[in-house]
Amino acid sequence: MMIFNGVIKNLIYDPVSSIGLLIFYFLLINLPISLIALFNKKSSSYVRFITVLINLFIALQLILRWIISGHFPISNLYESLYFLVWGVSLGQLLVEKEYPTPIIPAIAIPIELLTVAFACFVLPEDLKLSSNLVPALRSSWLIMHVSVVMLSYSALIIGSLLSASVLFINNSQPLQLRSSSTGVGGFKISNSYSINDKIEPINFSHSEELDTLSYRSILVGFVLLTLGLITGAIWANEAWGTWWSWDPKETWAFISWLFYAAYLHMRISRGWQGRRPALLATSGFFVVLICYIGVNFLGVGLHSYGWIFGILNFYKILLLRL
Repeated sequence: MMIFNGVIKNLIYDPVSSIGLLIFYFLLINLPISLIALFNKKSSSYVRFITVLINLFIALQLILRWIISGHFPISNLYESLYFLVWGVSLGQLLVEKEYPTPIIPAIAIPIELLTVAFACFVLPEDLKLSSNLVPALRSSWLIMHVSVVMLSYSALIIGSLLSASVLFINNSQPLQLRSSSTGVGGFKISNSYSINDKIEPINFSHSEELDTLSYRSILVGFVLLTLGLITGAIWANEAWGTWWSWDPKETWAFISWLFYAAYLHMRISRGWQGRRPALLATSGFFVVLICYIGVNFLGVGLHSYGWIFGILNFYKILLLRL
C-alpha cells in the first residue's frame, strides 16, 4: 500500500519523470520478449502491443511536459531523447507493418532502451528539468525545425539498423539487389521483353526485403533532414542574422546529409550490388550519433549542452584535492 501511495505521489508531483521511468521498465520487459520472438523466428503480437503502449506513453509524457513548461517539449536533451525514442518506436511499428519480421523489433528495442536509460540515469538532474526558453528559441520555427530534424534522425537510425541486419543475415550467400522495378539501380528491366508480355512477380529474399526497407527509411530520413537544414537556415537568419555559421552541429548535420546523399547516389545511380550499400548505411548510424549527441558535448557552439566538461572538471578538482 505504501509503495502504491508513493507511485501515485510521484505521478502527481513529477509526472514527466515518473512516466519516463515507466517507459524504461516497459522497454526492459519488451526486450527479452523480442529476443525470444527472434529466436523462434516468429513475430510477436505482445511486442507490438507493448511498443504501441510505449509510443502512447511517450506522447503523453511530452504532452504533459508541453502543458507544464508552456512550450514545445524538445528544447533540451532530456526531452529530445524521448522524442527520438518516440520517432524510432513509431518507425519500428510502420516498418513492421510493411514487412512483419521479428528482426525489426529485435534491433530497434535495444537502441530505444539504451536511449531511455541514458535519459533516466545518466543525464544530470538540471538537464531533465524544464526551463524558460532563451529569446532565440522563442519562435514558431522551434516546432518546425527541431521536430523535423529529430524525425529524420529516427528514420535514418531505423534505416541504418536494418542495413546492419542485412550484413549478418545469410551473409554466406551473395546478395542481388532487385528492389527497383523502375529500371534504376542494380536490377534493370531488359529491352528484350515486350510491353504485352506477362510479367511474373518477383519473390524477394529476406535480406532483399530488409535492404529495401532500409533504403526507404533512409530516403524518408534524407528528405526530412533536407527540410531540417532548410528550416534551420531560415531560423538562424531570423535569430542571429546569418544563414549559416559553421556551428559544429550545423557542420555535422551537413556532413550527415552528404553521407546519406552519397549512399543514395551509389544505390540508385551507380547500381551498387551485394552488401556494400548496407555496409555504408550501417556506418551512417555512427555519423548520426556524432551529429546528434557527440558535438553537443564539446561545450562550444549554439547547440552545445557541454555537461561532460562539467563532470570532467568536477573529477579533476576532486583528484587535485586528494
